[in-house]
Amino acid sequence: MALTLYVDTARWRAHHKHVLEQFPGIVPVCKGNGYGFGHERLAEEATRFGSDVLAVGTTYEAARIKDFFGGDLLVLTPFRRGEEPVPLPDRVIRSVSSVDGVHGLVGARVVIEVMSSMKRHGVTEQELPHLHAAIEDVRLEGFAIHLPLDRLDGSDAVEEVIGWMDRLRAARLPLHTMFVSHLKAPELARLQQQFPQTRFRARIGTHLWLGDHEATEYRGAVLDVTRVVKGDRFGYRQQKVPSDGWLAVVAGGTSHGVGLEAPKALGGVMPRAKGVARAGLATVNRNLSPFVWGGKQRWFAEPPHMQVSILFVPSDAPEPHVGDELVAHLRHTTTQTDRLVDR
Repeated sequence: MALTLYVDTARWRAHHKHVLEQFPGIVPVCKGNGYGFGHERLAEEATRFGSDVLAVGTTYEAARIKDFFGGDLLVLTPFRRGEEPVPLPDRVIRSVSSVDGVHGLVGARVVIEVMSSMKRHGVTEQELPHLHAAIEDVRLEGFAIHLPLDRLDGSDAVEEVIGWMDRLRAARLPLHTMFVSHLKAPELARLQQQFPQTRFRARIGTHLWLGDHEATEYRGAVLDVTRVVKGDRFGYRQQKVPSDGWLAVVAGGTSHGVGLEAPKALGGVMPRAKGVARAGLATVNRNLSPFVWGGKQRWFAEPPHMQVSILFVPSDAPEPHVGDELVAHLRHTTTQTDRLVDR
């Protein structure tokens, strides 16, 4: 009995093929929990469709994934002097976001990140003259720019990249390869047309692995069912059930990421109102679970346990039985399943 990620493999791979056709030279990203699929599986898929490089989040991830992927590994987290050394093969490429960082990677393969409107990290325009001497001691694989997802000011992502291309060219820095993130296929095509001597490589994770929502489905198996009547006490805190129904113990708890949610940026009146309503219900121990039964998301009977969740199913819903599986609406990047099943 498990929390399972079911994958419609043919559909999932058809989506990969579509994305690869839209983004020639794509650099697939495999970081964190492997977008819910795990590092080993995504490394296998990247190998299957012939990728020569796989982007990972950290040096620790590179150390784990190197045994599953035989091509180059691009570490996205920038190098910092004083970081813990991690033994890595020569096929690992380090990102670097400062001139000092370049000086600290003598002999290494590097990608230099420039400061975008994200304002997260990257070399600035003022630092460009100092890069000439620094890159003589490294093997420069290219430059990179990480762009924001939304542009509330109406600015153009392509124009931002063009601005940096012009700055790099004016500084007489090599522009054979530019790694980009969060560009649409037509935007990438515009850049490639304007700069035919530069190879643009899109680093893509979410759109590649999770772009077809119908290709995957989480399900939690029912482990136990107990009939209850209004007023019965249950659980760790011995609360009372609100009405007749069933307590269903379902695979999937906090160790899987169930009940754990990353903050969301809310825009618009309705999403904000819903957020306020959810917060209000939580103060009276009413928390909606991600599990669906009888066509509705069901309430947690109490906060999820480490490996299971207890749900309250009212008597007007179908009776759940041991072995049934409940669809679960879970965020891929925060979920760790017991198993993955291709079908």
